[in-house]
Amino acid sequence: MSREVHNAARAAAPRPLGACPRLSEPMETGDGLLVRIVPSGRIGIDAFASLCVAARTHGNGLMEITGRGSLQIRGLTEISAQHLATTIEALDIPFNDRIPVAVSALPGATGTRIRPDEIAAELRDMADRRRLDLAPKVSVVIDDGGPISLDALAADIHLRALSGTTSPRLHVSVGGDIETAAPLGIVSAADAAQLTVDLLAVLAAGGTQARARDVVAREGVGRFLKAAGDLLETASDIPAARTTETIGLHRLDDDSCAIGVALPFGQAHALDLIALARIARANGAEWAVLAPQRTLLLGPIGEMTAFALGTAADTLGFVVDARDPRRRIAACAGAPLCASGHIPARELAARIAERVPQGKFSLHISGCSKGCAHPRPAPLTILGIEQGAGFIDSDAILHLPRSEAYSDDLVEEVARKIVAESEDA
Repeated sequence: MSREVHNAARAAAPRPLGACPRLSEPMETGDGLLVRIVPSGRIGIDAFASLCVAARTHGNGLMEITGRGSLQIRGLTEISAQHLATTIEALDIPFNDRIPVAVSALPGATGTRIRPDEIAAELRDMADRRRLDLAPKVSVVIDDGGPISLDALAADIHLRALSGTTSPRLHVSVGGDIETAAPLGIVSAADAAQLTVDLLAVLAAGGTQARARDVVAREGVGRFLKAAGDLLETASDIPAARTTETIGLHRLDDDSCAIGVALPFGQAHALDLIALARIARANGAEWAVLAPQRTLLLGPIGEMTAFALGTAADTLGFVVDARDPRRRIAACAGAPLCASGHIPARELAARIAERVPQGKFSLHISGCSKGCAHPRPAPLTILGIEQGAGFIDSDAILHLPRSEAYSDDLVEEVARKIVAESEDA
């Protein structure tokens, strides 16, 4: 972490509603200050364990991996957030506190010959030199087409590696995920960082609230194409969206493996993560990687070691089976952890998960109307409001309000509905 980021952390104040929490700019929430780190590569296993120790020492011990693969540390104070920043600086964890860039979790485990982590580092250096002033939530996705897909992540600039090309190239789109973003064309891997910064400059020129999706909706992609110039080739096809599973065994190019385990509803206590990291290290793992779908990857390890590590993770309460009902429920922090939450979303999620079978159902529990845990409409949503909670079935509001948002009646009602739909399917 840069000295500038460290100094900023020492003067950090709670962030306004709608802004993004960063290590240098913590955000006030229901259980104190919250910071978010967007890693840009593999974290040494010892450094990851030390990071978890710092979360317990300086915060309340609650850690989260978001749906985008970012790390959040909760329960900080203004003073402890400063100490946390100092500790993380000493750990030399690869991240950048300015422009969030989501990169493929297992670079090198693909035949595309694209290194998204290297492109990310280059574009960040370029952006820093140009001093681009961007909206807080502006983000970039760089997907190498490997075993962990980033297609579902929305971003202002979205790059996805193309397979079957003679030279490493990426498809470029703006203002959404791989299905909703506006396509621009194809760029070579060598020019990807420069092109991305030129596209970000379009947003910077639009002011500190400009987002790519708004520019596209208002005026199309003309300004982006003009900024790209001859760095872009015309794309004949838009890449088809890929869905990949982050939990389980992932084979790497060197015949070793990584294992993915998910945090229940995206949250775990630092003590459990410390224990998992130490078990992984004792079994030969050298690094940890944060991945989308609230997943932690550990490696490199052998296949039999992965089985043993998965068993240990299961014992510690992590999600190791993609069919686990907890995997089908997206729940935000909710009350009392989040100041905006009206219902204890994760407590409610855990109680419902105990009562439903494995299946392909999808449930979203949102503590308030912001819907942070699930970016798209879910088949069934429990929404927290001031008076209690309501059901939203697809786009239809079934009934609002409920005065007792987490009563046994509500839990049983939701469980019965999920079970009935699973049986009908």
